[in-house]
Amino acid sequence: MLVITGLSKAFGPNKAVDDITLSVPHGQMVGVIGRSGAGKSTMLRMINRLAEPTAGRIAFEKRDVTAFRGRALHAWRAECAMVFQQFNLVGRMSVINNVLMGRIFHHAFPSAMLQLFTAEERALAIRALDRLGMAHTALQRAETLSGGQMQRVAIARALVQQPKIMLADEPIASLDPLNAKVVMDALRRINREDGITVLANLHTLDTARTYCDRIVGLMAGKVVFDGTPEQLTDRHAREIYGAEADDAFSEGVTSTSLRVRQITETALDPAE
Repeated sequence: MLVITGLSKAFGPNKAVDDITLSVPHGQMVGVIGRSGAGKSTMLRMINRLAEPTAGRIAFEKRDVTAFRGRALHAWRAECAMVFQQFNLVGRMSVINNVLMGRIFHHAFPSAMLQLFTAEERALAIRALDRLGMAHTALQRAETLSGGQMQRVAIARALVQQPKIMLADEPIASLDPLNAKVVMDALRRINREDGITVLANLHTLDTARTYCDRIVGLMAGKVVFDGTPEQLTDRHAREIYGAEADDAFSEGVTSTSLRVRQITETALDPAE
């Protein structure tokens, strides 16, 4: 279980995250929602220890994550994989080598720098790509891929870390609706099949309600909602998003892709 207690992050006089306390059971898929600047990304970065908390504690399986330093911190970042909005791939590197970068955490510095990956690790990377429908691109340069394909490669890179937790920071924000659905389907499949805990920052309510077991709403760095998708009423959502509510209520990946498919089928139907 991931346990967050009194977690805060201040930038000068401003608190990006303010006294957050959460417990996330193993294998849960959690959608974190909130308007821009609510503290969603900062919270995920602190869990991964890419940002240092000002106060509070993060624990996983009774280990104090906030106390990790050096080798222990290195190991935690392997155990707690991160998927970013902007993919963070090396464009001139092949797809499979980008995926293998997820194994660096399991190597000593010299072998990591020389990319001395084993045959077993290369097979692991191919299997991860195959699960995401990307094995056929293994030898292509990453820069030749579409945005949706790049995000699937980034998820494959996270998978080969063999993590227990996967953090996804706005993983579909820069994707069109159809590619966004493919990526969200992949994250949910990984959560269900592998039992990996997933925390994903999401923008639209439809996406959070469709894919997540639990939704956590942040406002000004504080948790203002924590419950099931069914418990998240439109009134709650408008309180969370404020002036950005109309954007949050815009179509999510499921409804948009369904509408596109319906329009396409109608256009191709000779009876219409």
